[in-house]
Formats: sequence, structure tokens, C-alpha cells
Amino acid sequence: MQHKKGLIILIIIAAISVIFGAKSIISKIASKPAFSFTFNSDSDSDIEDFESEFDEDFDSEDFSRGKTFNKILNLTKNRDLDESVTSTKKPYISVICITGVISEENKTYNQKWLLKQIKKAKSDPNNRGILLNINSPGGTVYESDEAYLALMEYKNSTKKPVFAFFGSLAASGGYYIGCSADTIFANRNCLTGSIGVIAGGSLDATGLLDKIGVKMTTITAGKNKNMGNYNAPLTEEQRAIMQSIADEAYEQFTGIVADSRKMSITAVKELADGRIYTASQAKKNGLVDEVCSLEEAKNKIRELMSKDGDDKKGETINFVERKYRYEENWMSLLSGAASFAKNPEASVYGLLGSSAGKCLYLYQ
Repeated sequence: MQHKKGLIILIIIAAISVIFGAKSIISKIASKPAFSFTFNSDSDSDIEDFESEFDEDFDSEDFSRGKTFNKILNLTKNRDLDESVTSTKKPYISVICITGVISEENKTYNQKWLLKQIKKAKSDPNNRGILLNINSPGGTVYESDEAYLALMEYKNSTKKPVFAFFGSLAASGGYYIGCSADTIFANRNCLTGSIGVIAGGSLDATGLLDKIGVKMTTITAGKNKNMGNYNAPLTEEQRAIMQSIADEAYEQFTGIVADSRKMSITAVKELADGRIYTASQAKKNGLVDEVCSLEEAKNKIRELMSKDGDDKKGETINFVERKYRYEENWMSLLSGAASFAKNPEASVYGLLGSSAGKCLYLYQ
């Protein structure tokens, strides 16, 4: 009986997903699709350079030529990753927004998208640099470091500057990526720092399971293979293993801060106890350079670029914003329901122990 009830629930979820997916497709056919960036500039002269790129509609010609089905299939794709961006005709700074938790992919952040924006800026002759607009609590060690290295490679290969502006929060992995910048600006209400590491989490649910009469056994080969699972307490040996991972990631983090901020490793470690700092505290401790608004940061960047000779022709350097936008579609809803139906135990385990085995530069 319980299995039948579970099956009925899954069928209802799938049906709802199909209905909402159909509505989404209809709404998209009736209007232009959404795209991956907004254009911000002191001048409107460059906007026309982008308009032709995004002028696709579902018209009668498409229906007659049988193209509609392919366009509907394209709605399931992430256009933020697929669409190319036309270069501007004037020099510009690419403002790349880093928002939310840094990971491989979520609704506010996408690693592939970020790396693609850096690559585009690198290959565009009219690009004069990158301004990172960071509002993030941090995230995974791997993605934070990969983004940092991509930005450093951009600087070293193009000899163009990278700047960073910290919004309301630029902590841990957000600060880590910001260390790629030559100059760091921070909003006066920003919280930053949180230089430290979380080497996974261990949720011990054995007491609860015993209390409700549930016993789960995981068959393993290797005494530490089940480390971090909710059905087994963490041993002292396992605690030491995870601590060694955290220590190694911490050394990497503090080393990068020391190199970026021209500080001794001893001075950095005195600050890097995991705490967060206000913008004024961060400036006092050498973690940021200026406390100002985003617009003030842009004006200061123009001044710096002019001094460096990049604005010698008298042309104004514009700022073009790139911002990742996630859009739910019916395929993602159906795949989520199908994944749960296929392996509900894995989904439950993901909820109970989602941080196990992950190393994080994250402010919690």
C-alpha cells in the first residue's frame, strides 16, 4: 500500500511538472527568450551593437519551414552558456557578476558561464579589463580556485587589469576570487574576509535512528570508506583525516591572500581565523583598498586606466555588465522528479549529508 501511495505521489509531481512546463513553453513562444546579460553604460551608443544578436522570434516562416520543434528543444538549453556576445565598437571594462554560492552550477551561479565570460574578455580586442562585482558567501574550494586561476591567466596573458568590487557580502571563496584583482573596492556596508575552510560536515543520526527503531548498515571495503555518513559516528582517525584536508586548503588560501595583498603569511594568518570584517575593518587590515560605491569605483577605475595610457585617445571606457541568469524549464523539473523516483535513497542521503566529503571556502 505504501509503495502504491508513493507511486501516486510521483505521478502527481510529474503531471504538475508537465503542466507548468507546457505553460512555460507557450509563454516563451509568445515572447522573446531571455538572455544572459544586461548592458550598463554611461552612453547608449553601444547598445545597438548588441540588439541584432538577440532579435529571434517565433514567426510564421519558422512554422512553415518546420523549425519550431528545434526552437522548442532549444528552450531546454541554457542560453547563458550557448549564446555568443558581439564585441562593442568602443573600449570597455567587462563587469562580471559573481552572485550566490560558488559551485559547479546553481540558480545564481554557473562555473562554465563564468569561465566563458573571462575567455570572451580575453579574446576581445576592445576589452580593457575586468571588474568583478562580487556578492557571494563563497563556496567550494575547487571552483573558487579554478575561477581565481582563470582570472590570473587572463591578467598574465593580456597584461590587462582585474578589479573587484565587493557588494553586501564577499566572504571566503568570494574573497578568494577577489584576490585576483589588482585593486579591491568595497561598499561601506560590505562584510568580507571569512578566510578559513570547512572540510565537509558530519551528521551523526545514529542516536535518532536507534530511538525510532531504524537500523541502516553500509557495506564497505576500507575502514574509512563510510566516513561522514549519517549512519556512523566520526572516529578520531577520521576527524584527523578531515582536519589535514582543511589545513592544506587553509595554507593555499592564506598563501594567495599574502601574495595578492603584499602581506607576510604571518600577518595574514593573524587575520585569517574565519571571522568576517566590515569594509572599514578590512581596509584597516589591508584586505581591501578602497571603501566606496560601485559608481565611485568605476570613476576611480577610469582614472587609473587614464594614467596607464589606456584612455590616451580620449575615448570613454564603458562598463558592460555580464550577469548569469538561470531559468527553470520543464526538462529540469521532470529530470528532478525522475531522479527521485529512480533513486529516492540517494536523494534522502543528499539532504542528510550534502556537505559530507566537500571542502568549502564558505561563510555560514
